[in-house]
Amino acid sequence: MTAGWGDILAGEVISPIGGVLAYGNPDLPLTGISTDSREILPGVIFFALRGERFDGHDFVMTAVAKGASCIVADREHVIAMPPGINLAVITVEDTLTALGALASWWRHQFKVRVAAITGSAGKTTTKEMTARILSLSSETLKNKGNLNNLIGLPLTIFQLEEKTSKMVLEMGMNRPGEIGRLTEIADPDVGLITNVGMAHLEGLGDIAGVARAKAELLEKISPEGKVILNGDDDLLMKESLRFKRGITTFGLRAENDVRAEAVKNLGKDGISFELHFKGYAAEVMLPLPGLHNLYNALAAASIAISMDEPLANIALGINRYDGLKGRFKSVLLANDMILVDDTYNSNPSSLKASLNSVKYMAAGGKRVIVGLGEMLELGDETVPAHIDAGRMVADMGASWFFAMGDHAAEMKKGAVKNGLAPERIFKVETHDEMIKKIGSVLEAGDIIFLKGSRRIGLDSVAKGLEERWPKEV
Repeated sequence: MTAGWGDILAGEVISPIGGVLAYGNPDLPLTGISTDSREILPGVIFFALRGERFDGHDFVMTAVAKGASCIVADREHVIAMPPGINLAVITVEDTLTALGALASWWRHQFKVRVAAITGSAGKTTTKEMTARILSLSSETLKNKGNLNNLIGLPLTIFQLEEKTSKMVLEMGMNRPGEIGRLTEIADPDVGLITNVGMAHLEGLGDIAGVARAKAELLEKISPEGKVILNGDDDLLMKESLRFKRGITTFGLRAENDVRAEAVKNLGKDGISFELHFKGYAAEVMLPLPGLHNLYNALAAASIAISMDEPLANIALGINRYDGLKGRFKSVLLANDMILVDDTYNSNPSSLKASLNSVKYMAAGGKRVIVGLGEMLELGDETVPAHIDAGRMVADMGASWFFAMGDHAAEMKKGAVKNGLAPERIFKVETHDEMIKKIGSVLEAGDIIFLKGSRRIGLDSVAKGLEERWPKEV
């Protein structure tokens, strides 16, 4: 059978999730799925998930009152239903595991080709570029936002419909085992790792731990699945040697299967390059600046090639991708100034790539003003990573540096150590202070670069700069 909300019955999900009917009517049709009691619609199946702050079992009766047709609960949780309630209660060993099991079953009810993407940086941009390419010829489903974890990825899969023929899934993690489990759930036809860098070190220990965690994709992907790796990432390639399987590589080095040649920096207008694969070539115009976005484009192209898209479609899809707000998005301001908004998140690896890209954009003598928020989830590497962040700011030639957060002093220390004059470095306490101080040094033609971990909220600084120095129409 093919699954479909409105057609599938409560009793049909018992076996896929290893459940037991503990109460009620298994013949009730299910209209959808929810893990949030605030968003219950009549007829849905509600999974009572346990989280760090909330336990879904505490909201079961709320879900029932709103019209849920089926409840999935842990076996240890006793649910006493009032008499006359027409619904089904299914109990399982663990509701999160059951959610993933049902998503895996659901994925296989459809004739859909699946691509899965993980990595320390570039996952979301690569996902968006890939989906943009594939959607030119196929109905394509992708994760929305950052729904890339053990809850978000299954909820994306449950959006599959008969018309969907391609699905692109971003897979995130912050502890060992997550990428492996997500790979089991998605069962991708194509799996890609963008890179390995210093991210989520609190849960993974060190960069070697990150490499092992990302490589869980290679361990869990089916033997028939295609594996694509960044061939320029030496640590990733070394880690892949543990797995005896064929891989496709992408990058700038000549030995890569998918590579870019004749690369031309067009400044704020992006990058032009030749896309090469097995003797074939296509001219590509990437409308985003930054060397890291060139790698994202090569990653997306590699997936599309593995899913049999012609090079012409790949070039067109990349050209039509205009970026995501907060992810190295260039915004024109007054007086020919450029704001590079990279405020969505930050870690040492993505910061290094972004600073290199800004330096690339500034070739020709443009001044660069850098505003950084601190980087979170770095564990024992927190202090040295922020010192290194300041060092990188100085090394890339910044004219002014504004640092915010508990580790702003470490960033300043690194910048001074590598030659940036102390009088050109400011520790700021608030978003408004950063906006005002940046504004006090701005000159026509400047490039302003902003980046920090999401919780630092530098997107409000980007918004403030856009509002105070709007480009004249």
